[in-house]
Amino acid sequence: MTKRPPSTRLPFLSVASYGAGDIANSMTFTTVGMFLLVYYTDVAGIPAAAAGTLLLLAGLFNAVADIFAGRIADRNHDRRLGKFRPFLLFGAAPLGLSVVMFHIHNLDSAWTLTFAYVSYFAYCLAYSLVNVPYGALAGTLTRDPGDRARLASARTMGGLATTAFLGILIAPQFQNGADIRNVLTPLTVAFALVGTLLYLFTALATREQLPASAPRLSLRDARNTLVQNVPLQILCLSSLFFMTANVVTNTAKLFYLRDVLGRLELFALLSGAQVVITLVLALVTPRLVQRWGKRCIYISGGLLGAAGGVVVFVVPVELVWLAVAGMFLSVSGAAAVSILMWALVADTVEYGEWKTGHRTDGTNYSLLASTRKIGMALGGGLAAFALAWGGYVSGATEQSATAELGIRVAAGLAPAVILLLAVGVMRWYPLTDDAHAKLVLTIQERS
Repeated sequence: MTKRPPSTRLPFLSVASYGAGDIANSMTFTTVGMFLLVYYTDVAGIPAAAAGTLLLLAGLFNAVADIFAGRIADRNHDRRLGKFRPFLLFGAAPLGLSVVMFHIHNLDSAWTLTFAYVSYFAYCLAYSLVNVPYGALAGTLTRDPGDRARLASARTMGGLATTAFLGILIAPQFQNGADIRNVLTPLTVAFALVGTLLYLFTALATREQLPASAPRLSLRDARNTLVQNVPLQILCLSSLFFMTANVVTNTAKLFYLRDVLGRLELFALLSGAQVVITLVLALVTPRLVQRWGKRCIYISGGLLGAAGGVVVFVVPVELVWLAVAGMFLSVSGAAAVSILMWALVADTVEYGEWKTGHRTDGTNYSLLASTRKIGMALGGGLAAFALAWGGYVSGATEQSATAELGIRVAAGLAPAVILLLAVGVMRWYPLTDDAHAKLVLTIQERS
């Protein structure tokens, strides 16, 4: 076993404040993932196929915006605030204003779709300019694998707090015939205010300890670091598949519980279980990583999620609790992978620094974020297209058999297949924890 470099344990305030940033992230990101499609179809009156096209195109734009944000972040350097914290300080309020995408009122069909496009594209750009620097910030706080696992766990728990709130208290209100507009209007306004304050807390309570060695890195050098960073390329491809599967599942979950099982009230139970599962995994993941390594835990989570998707797809309507068990498996697998994703991308930054001599936190994170946004686009679009293929009828008290099949595909079969692709790609990931420890020692010896 390779001896790991000595380090000073990261203060609790830094870990907690970093986790608070993902509460803010989820106040927009998770709300969009859970409710934007049902808002478009059931409130704004946008057809499912048109909504799917919008989600797909906006997600592809978001991927480009992430690369743009990463490039700007890597070229930024403030002597007092560092590279990434300024984006949280000055980007929080514009991102909060993007909640107007949930406020489409009294427009005809053409203007409704136009407003949806403009507001959602604006949200994508604002989110990239805050979220990419936020994610890259973790890599500058510490090099220690244990502390990075703590940061990843804090980020997961922060996002989970918002997800649990939405799933337990908000989603069960979305029964057929419910006034969804009156639920989402005050919610999104409150999230905009609270999310802005949380981003400011993250920016003010953290300190960047590892500034980039080349704050004005040229475009050519940045490109070369990415070309030579094989672990980052593999992680990005696997993350693309994983995010696609995760977004399809999360988008279709409400439709599956409401229109297939007829048990939307179980959304709260699933969200509560997700809290417990993710909290347990967040607490034990650092120890699991020390024993088996991040790649092994990542692959195991993907396989668990795929098994859950198969159960969701095949289980008869009468066996409700078996379907719920399948969803529990999916949640467990997704939580394990999500916790490790941010620690893995921080490791690839050191690999690039060891390989090329240039440290590109923002560029690395932006590439991962952009591939995840492509996955988000594909996942949201796939879920909407599956509903359209099945003939989903907005507001119907009972859906047709083909509509239910389309929902089952989106909630179970499609995620299972895509997760297996994510696992297959990740088997080629070469940067083990021992290899990372060796290259970190080499970097420190150079400096």
